[in-house]
Amino acid sequence: MFKSVGLVARFDKRKAIQLAEDLAKYLRTKGLEVYVEDTLAEKMETEENSVSLKQMKTDFIITIGGDGTILRTGISVPKPEPPILAVNMGIRGFLTEVEPQQAFKAVDKCLEGEFKLEKCMKLSTAADGIKFPDALNEVLITADEPAKVLYAQIIKDGELILNCQADGVMIATQTGSTGYSLSAGGPVLDPSVNAFVLTPVCALSVFRSIVFPVDSSLTVEVLRPRKNLVVIDGQHRRTVDSEPTSLTVTRSKYETSFIRFRENFYHRLRNRLVFRRLGGET
Repeated sequence: MFKSVGLVARFDKRKAIQLAEDLAKYLRTKGLEVYVEDTLAEKMETEENSVSLKQMKTDFIITIGGDGTILRTGISVPKPEPPILAVNMGIRGFLTEVEPQQAFKAVDKCLEGEFKLEKCMKLSTAADGIKFPDALNEVLITADEPAKVLYAQIIKDGELILNCQADGVMIATQTGSTGYSLSAGGPVLDPSVNAFVLTPVCALSVFRSIVFPVDSSLTVEVLRPRKNLVVIDGQHRRTVDSEPTSLTVTRSKYETSFIRFRENFYHRLRNRLVFRRLGGET
């Protein structure tokens, strides 16, 4: 089923680089053509095909790291995205599927077709003629200077629905509802709920998160300040300088697919996030 594979890993952890080297050798013995992200390849001792994320057109991708490594990959790889098998070498690793010691067994299952795909929606974002990368987690808009209040109007399907005064405004997918949005006080969305959520960051007024149908077109029109920062998945940042700044978010035509085995959303939620007790699992 799979004939080629891409390897992406965090660069600041020697164990992640070593696992990438070991997996590259193992994957070659299985007859796969192996491509390694160019920045990672520079740190590896084995000689592999080196390619940038933007050119990584493989049948699937193995990420070694945490959620940040996954998000960085999803922003840059060619669309439509190949499925991701995520090995956890991060702090939380909510989106990952297996631990390092399970990596080789997971590869075997992939090659034998013993897996299922979890497809996650993404958000398409445009502002004043600028097209941003699609977001798997969230789109955040804030003033480009710290501690400056954002004065914005929230428009749904062309109709003004409310005014907002806050440090920032965040629009998150079901996947992203377990990340920054949750930290800002937003709800966790079950993956089967076709919706996304708007969450204010440190609102000045009584303003709580709002859940919108997935087919909605949501526009955040910033009245002031003039210069604002748009952040996609915590990875892509761009300053927008216009008055007013108009940011429109809709469902993307693309998705991110994760290779899953037996874990499901609520297993990850219980054991890695909101229901985890200090010192161990519930």
